[in-house]
Amino acid sequence: MSGSGSDAGSDDGPGPGSGPGPGSAADATPTASADGDPPLQTAVWRLRSRACWTDAAALLEPYAASDPALALQRSSLLTERCLYTERGWTEAEDALRTAEAVAQSDEERGAAACERGQLAYTSTLLKVRDRTDEARAALGRAAALLAPNTPGRPLLDFRRGLIAENLAGAADSARAAYRRAHAGATAQGDTLLLSFTWRHLASLSLRAGEMAEARHGFAESLRIREEMGFLVGTAPALIALAEAEPEEAEARRLRAEASRLFRLLGGVPTWLSARLAPAT
Repeated sequence: MSGSGSDAGSDDGPGPGSGPGPGSAADATPTASADGDPPLQTAVWRLRSRACWTDAAALLEPYAASDPALALQRSSLLTERCLYTERGWTEAEDALRTAEAVAQSDEERGAAACERGQLAYTSTLLKVRDRTDEARAALGRAAALLAPNTPGRPLLDFRRGLIAENLAGAADSARAAYRRAHAGATAQGDTLLLSFTWRHLASLSLRAGEMAEARHGFAESLRIREEMGFLVGTAPALIALAEAEPEEAEARRLRAEASRLFRLLGGVPTWLSARLAPAT
């Protein structure tokens, strides 16, 4: 599995006002493990990709108090658990405070600010508590701390696109941010983040009635997730592609496979249940 040392954050969750949509904002926290990664990262990836965020975070806990990168990764995992299960907010907040406390360089502080923006965005998106102002301020702080060519910049661009798309309803601004993130992820070889940028650009194309472009983007996102073994992100990707599929038989097949994976993972992500109700 190539690429992705990033923790992206939020692309497969409920869209604004309509419940979980084909390209709506929730599942990204790409903390992928590439072939040849240390055993710890390989174990974390395998657990995380199968929706075992608590177990993955527990592997990182012994290092979180002293290692800024692992503290941030642990925070990201627990924020993603909130996004997929709609619970665990206190644990995610505690982990984020730890990551903020151990950050030392501007890059580490910027990455922690980006993660705070993600947690605040997730809370707002799932209607737990409106933290829109906090999310925007945190991402603005991250932008001031992260240099233009830093590895965390594509993730920041992606998350700014999420806020533009799902909280501000600004499709043009979101598209520009996703394109910057897509270009940065391509340059850095961040394969998992590319699955999220493909997905969100496709979502905007679908809304604009550009069906061929939407199908292509959703298919690329699904392909990447299947190749990487990102099981927890595969059902939302299948549903997204089904929304853009003109052949009803193929759309039914995609939804049925998504339903199977949803049941396999114990009903995660929770917000996908409404989309799968007709198939189940």
